[in-house]
Amino acid sequence: MERREKLHEGKAKIVYRTDDPDLYIQYFKDDATAFDGKKKGTIMGKGAINNRISCHLFEMLEKSGVPTHFVERLDDNSMLVKAVEIVPLEVILRNYIAGSMSRRVGVPEGTEIPETMFELSYKRDDLGDPLLNRSHIRALRLAPDERVDAMLEAAGKVNTLLQEFFKGIGITLVDFKLEYGMHKGQLLLADEISPDTCRFWDAETGEKLDKDRFRQDMGRVEEAYEEMLGRVTSK
Repeated sequence: MERREKLHEGKAKIVYRTDDPDLYIQYFKDDATAFDGKKKGTIMGKGAINNRISCHLFEMLEKSGVPTHFVERLDDNSMLVKAVEIVPLEVILRNYIAGSMSRRVGVPEGTEIPETMFELSYKRDDLGDPLLNRSHIRALRLAPDERVDAMLEAAGKVNTLLQEFFKGIGITLVDFKLEYGMHKGQLLLADEISPDTCRFWDAETGEKLDKDRFRQDMGRVEEAYEEMLGRVTSK
């Protein structure tokens, strides 16, 4: 598949057109950012690790009946994906209190939530990806109600499948974000599922194995990503 002009470059990935208008190439970078881009750095090997983890998880979800944009892994840092029009909303799912949620609601980090918490945020880096409610989404005409309903229902299924998968490799899925896109009228899970977009804690020790190690200057960042790759691809 021939890679053509750059379509979009974000903080962690670049999307390229191909010679097929229905297919894009998604390239994973080693660049790392946090706090809405205020903190920047590089995590060596991150792009290849996130690509392999995402490919593995997308394949698993596809086999479980979840439609995704994933087609195939092309090389260390690239995957071939279906061309989607991204819905400008992120679905955030929280199984435990952590990060900004702990600060917002004054509940200690690590507190289990009796029922998965769903949040929606506006995909606008320049605004800090603000949280939105249904009224905001309607007023801004970001997505029709039925599309939001479909995203939330699909995200709930993904959460159930991922929790079961990660439990099997000794990982607690604390929280994560998902993005969706439209391809020929079909809603597809898009973007990535990786230590960049999820909080992963070792189920026994509580050790953080995700981008929080970079955010919080905890050290052993590359080792944590490699640990997650080893566990995910072992199953």
